[in-house]
Amino acid sequence: MKHQAVFILNEIGTHSDIQEVTPVSGGDSSEAWKIVTGTDSFFVKYNQADPEDLFEKEAYNLSLLRETGTIRVPEVLGKGSGYIVMEWLEGRQAEHTDEALGRGLARLHQYSGDRFGLDVDNYIGTLPQPNEWEKDWITFFREKRLGFQFRLAEEQGHILGTRRQKMIRLLDNLEKWIPRNPKPALLHGDLWGGNWLAGPDGEPYLIDPAVFYGDSELEIAFTELFGGFSEHFYYAYQEILPLSSLYEERKPLYQLYYLLVHLTAFGEMYGSAVDRILSMYV
Repeated sequence: MKHQAVFILNEIGTHSDIQEVTPVSGGDSSEAWKIVTGTDSFFVKYNQADPEDLFEKEAYNLSLLRETGTIRVPEVLGKGSGYIVMEWLEGRQAEHTDEALGRGLARLHQYSGDRFGLDVDNYIGTLPQPNEWEKDWITFFREKRLGFQFRLAEEQGHILGTRRQKMIRLLDNLEKWIPRNPKPALLHGDLWGGNWLAGPDGEPYLIDPAVFYGDSELEIAFTELFGGFSEHFYYAYQEILPLSSLYEERKPLYQLYYLLVHLTAFGEMYGSAVDRILSMYV
């Protein structure tokens, strides 16, 4: 591990003596380390097995969020095939952190485009996430989100029989439940409780994004799926960007995308949750 750390820091032009390499939580698919040198501390993610451009896309996604000036992200110090190096953030949750996260996310969602998608494809976790532009949200959500993950899960044998029939009926009738032309908002794209953290001054930082332009309520629905966000977060968010009166009706349908991602990535332990949502609509 230390040999890999030395190589990576040399690659990005940092040659200080490494004093400490400590494994830290870095997600489901990558090794992650805190590296302490004589002058700085770094956060490194390392993965030689997954897509070659995984960290290239992560760095690009972070740059898109940073450019909005709406919410903080860690600074990327270097990247290459199989690794990404970022500033180390010594987190400290403060009294204002949750409200700042809600306000920052709402301001991010006010950063709008004129189409749905992104100029490049990216990944959600290590699964591919296609982002070809669409003018129509229903078409984008059907083809690039639910339909794409449906096909991946089907290929792995997770969608058969009644589940498959219900998925097809759902995809054919999305216009009953979701809007065709909401404002295309810039989304983090994978915002669960583990993909944000508090920085040294208590200000929130977003990490591990899967960015695209979509309906902002898709993002909020995912924050509710696994928890990790306080009432202060939601209150602050809605002070700036109130949810629509139909949000509760479409929330499970939006959560279905992320459950299909988890079904593909982790297997049948998420199958019953997929079935429950399908039964709510078809």
